[in-house]
Amino acid sequence: MKKHILTALIFLFNFGVSQVIYKVPIHDTIDLGLPPFIERSIEMAEADSAEAIIFDIDTFGGRLDAATQIKDAILSANIPTVAFINRRAISAGALISLSCEKIVMTSGGTIGAATAVDISGKKGTEKVISYMREEMAATAESRNRNVDIAKGMVDEDLSFTHLFIDGDSVEVNDLEGRKEGKLITLTTELAIKYQMADDEQETFDALLASMDLQDATIKNTKENWSESIVRFLTNPVVASLLTTFGFLGILFELQSPGWGIPGSIGLVCLALSLGASFIARLATMTDVLIILAGIALIIVEIAVIPGFGIAGIGGIALILWGLYALLLPDTPVGPEIEAMAMWGFIIGIIGGLIGLVLLFKLMTKTAFWQKLTAPGVEGAEAGYSSSVGWETLVGLEGETLSDLRPSGWITVDDQRVFVVSEGDFIEKNCKVKILSVDGNRVVVKKLNSKE
Repeated sequence: MKKHILTALIFLFNFGVSQVIYKVPIHDTIDLGLPPFIERSIEMAEADSAEAIIFDIDTFGGRLDAATQIKDAILSANIPTVAFINRRAISAGALISLSCEKIVMTSGGTIGAATAVDISGKKGTEKVISYMREEMAATAESRNRNVDIAKGMVDEDLSFTHLFIDGDSVEVNDLEGRKEGKLITLTTELAIKYQMADDEQETFDALLASMDLQDATIKNTKENWSESIVRFLTNPVVASLLTTFGFLGILFELQSPGWGIPGSIGLVCLALSLGASFIARLATMTDVLIILAGIALIIVEIAVIPGFGIAGIGGIALILWGLYALLLPDTPVGPEIEAMAMWGFIIGIIGGLIGLVLLFKLMTKTAFWQKLTAPGVEGAEAGYSSSVGWETLVGLEGETLSDLRPSGWITVDDQRVFVVSEGDFIEKNCKVKILSVDGNRVVVKKLNSKE
């Protein structure tokens, strides 16, 4: 009797629990903002014990590295995955679709044309084509779909006359892409015929009905604010501006006493850039180490080695190399992505330099800057001198009160004077001679022991 009661309770409980389906849109251009969103959607569906997760796909493609990340996430999902190709899944969209366990297409839909091209339509390098071809083949094989067709979607140099379907060799004469020099793009009818798709349904509701899930609760997922920010920050131009401002801000701070606004802005910019790059899997530890090595060389140049030489130049070169590497993924990319990264890098450098000039102009107008750099604002009672009468100091000898890099303070004739060297680095407590006076500009040179 107790067993019957328990069975009835379990039946009533299951009857009252609604089935859950997650619907995830993959529309427009596939970029680096999508992988975190797809991964989060899959985790939510798994935590909710969803019956399936359905990807509503309508895209002409996009970044290969982003599509590869999405493909890996779908293949690793612990719940059934369905690709609902709602009109088209071209290029990177085809790779994402093939990673799903089931593919359903609307009438008049297309899937394929997955070769890598740049923005002008020029075919990618052999390295990129080979990578994409094998990614498509491995993904199709993992879902028991035809590998030859998957490869033919990427490489136009391949050709075939027969395909093995359900253990039989079938002659193919209705695929234009089977010929050498032609890429394969399948219509809905041909995709189902050659088992690259499983079914044809016109609407999402019809798809649910075909899966006997018409009464399921549908949960739609959307990008959250953090994923939108990551997508914005990983834009090549924005990423370049952030890293450039970060580098210039810290460099400017190293040349100023204490710690202030430029260094803080620089740290925030670098944190935003590196954080977004790590989330989007653009930044690697190698890239970070290259940038840190460059910063270390510049610090050594400023703090240890007088003047500016190999260490400083090498540091700047390493930082620029690291910043450019942050814009490129580890996966092979075509000329389009490389061109976007390069232009973003150049725009970032130019924008950073312009911003630094504007910041410098604003800083020079502040009272703090005037007190820091203009000796004439100090009173005579403190031992400072104005430019009036400095001409009488020409030829006199004095001693440096600070390092001249190339400017700093000296004492001469019981006066404290702000001077510049002829361009050389002069250490503190060295004997110097005043060569000339031009207004507020007092030029000195270091005296050798023989002089």
